[in-house]
Amino acid sequence: MKKDIEIPIVKNVYIAVIKEWDEEFLAKNWNSYIVNDRDTSIEMVLVVTKGYDENRKTSLLRHGIGTIEAKSSAKIEMIQEELLSMNNEFVVTFFADDKLYDKSYLFRRHTINENAYQDIPVMNLRGVLAK
Repeated sequence: MKKDIEIPIVKNVYIAVIKEWDEEFLAKNWNSYIVNDRDTSIEMVLVVTKGYDENRKTSLLRHGIGTIEAKSSAKIEMIQEELLSMNNEFVVTFFADDKLYDKSYLFRRHTINENAYQDIPVMNLRGVLAK
């Protein structure tokens, strides 16, 4: 029975964290984004985020993003500086090609920093990509 269940593999969908200027707070803040580098849109995008370490954990935050067009991105949330010392997990679920996709992305503690910058697909910015 289990062998008959197809679990599609997520490709070309990323979670990125970018430090950028925030006009509202007049400071540079870390913001997380979901990036769709596919040639087709992804629909009904849901992202669940949480932070944790050995002694602490944050509340689960659920974000209904909706549709993300091909070769585009959408902001998920701002990440407070004190959460960078924790593991930050993003669980992404979406529909594409008439299938349900699901993938967990993890930023290990202290890996969100300017030394880990790389080019972010689609966005033409530099930031940190989840493993």
